[in-house]
Amino acid sequence: MKEGWHNDDYLILFEGSEIEEREKDYEIDRLLPGHRLLGMVGWDYFLVMDRENQRVFRVPTIPRVLKEKKEWPHGVDLAALKPDGRFQGKVKWYLKPVAFGGDPNPGGNLVWISHKDHVQGVKYWNQMYSQVVRKQ
Repeated sequence: MKEGWHNDDYLILFEGSEIEEREKDYEIDRLLPGHRLLGMVGWDYFLVMDRENQRVFRVPTIPRVLKEKKEWPHGVDLAALKPDGRFQGKVKWYLKPVAFGGDPNPGGNLVWISHKDHVQGVKYWNQMYSQVVRKQ
């Protein structure tokens, strides 16, 4: 995993076999079929590549739905990242996700968690989102 700033965005990019591991962890094949997980953008978005046309997109981690994907206009260059020790190994997390009405501003709703905890949180809140959508 490589982390660092790319212009104004903080990127976490996965490498080698780590890509497949993270795809399984985050259940990318089930919720984002046809996409390859490259990493995360600004902690709130996944960076994915469409397997068919090789275009790169960002998709919210919560809710993780294809209708919210937006093309990523920048390249993905591991060598261009500028490391920042303040954020290494951490993921910004909203205790109550913004998609569920959580406050996006720094304060009591924002904490820093491990990547392992991020996987669990993303899976939990996306499951909650799916349940809400099914009820509607």
